[in-house]
Amino acid sequence: MSYQVTIQPSGHQFTVQDDETILEAALREGFSLPYGCRNGACGACKGKVLAGQLDYGAHSPNALKDEEKVQGRALFCRAKPLSDLTIEVKEIGAARDVIVKTLPCRVEKLEKRADDVMLMKIKLPANERLQFLAGQYIDFQLKDGRTRSYSLANAPHDDALLELHVRHVPGGFFSDQVFGSMKERDILRLKGPFGSFFIREESDKPMIFIAGGTGFAPVKSMLEHAFAAHMDREMVLYWGVRSLKDLYMPELPQQWLAERPNFSFIPVLSDPQPGDHWQGRTGFVHEAVLADFADLSGYQVYACGAPAMVDRARETFVGTRKLPEDEFFADAFVYAADAEAAPAA
Repeated sequence: MSYQVTIQPSGHQFTVQDDETILEAALREGFSLPYGCRNGACGACKGKVLAGQLDYGAHSPNALKDEEKVQGRALFCRAKPLSDLTIEVKEIGAARDVIVKTLPCRVEKLEKRADDVMLMKIKLPANERLQFLAGQYIDFQLKDGRTRSYSLANAPHDDALLELHVRHVPGGFFSDQVFGSMKERDILRLKGPFGSFFIREESDKPMIFIAGGTGFAPVKSMLEHAFAAHMDREMVLYWGVRSLKDLYMPELPQQWLAERPNFSFIPVLSDPQPGDHWQGRTGFVHEAVLADFADLSGYQVYACGAPAMVDRARETFVGTRKLPEDEFFADAFVYAADAEAAPAA
């Protein structure tokens, strides 16, 4: 049985077919709702149900708490209607013209940047280009029907090769191949782009970027796009890793720092090693932001990394630093049952 969904405040309407989630149906009919992981773990697709009944679907309790359900909130990537619905969610105009494609690609370069991070570059067929927004991700479609998602690390204007930062998860179906049997010139298949993690360019607010580990990948794309577009907004990058060796592209933020007067960089180590001789910031990366900013009411925050980091950043920034909830944008790397991430830079 199908149901009609009305989006407020736009008044747009679409139909949800049997076994479709609200998000799947909206995207199928061309309405760009915010989303990230698509599996109920990151909270990026959260919106309000104004009228009607729904099945909330399986989801992480951290992404949607019971008290939020009482307030009428739902995760549209998991929820399915049980009646006609009226929902409240901000549609995203920038993503509306981006076309999702399925394309073959060739592994052009594999470069190990840390013990557990591979810089992977892939090439599309000569007559193809992938139009995407900085910060979005792609799915690799594997031969057994599974998919693995990775954020694009290159900026859209620099698209001769697509760049990915692949973290090795021991036992991970895909990353074991990347770090083991995969070689240059191997052929893969991708689908994308996906996601609503990209810069809201209509704003003139200063931006704080928070990257945890390989969450640096989409942030790199966003910053390089911002620099190429000559954005003069203040930009601050906090990159949180365990120890010094995990800052796997340390030269790049330093280069930006030298070239861009509106850019600042704060690396944060949670577990520096004695050999690091680290004199910089330590602890959790979101706590460094809390220490530096007493009032975030005039900022936008873009956070990418582990769900726990994203959740704590959202809660504390909104709850104690006056960040407007709709100015927090995130992409949480959520790990599937076989230890792979979706999306996973």
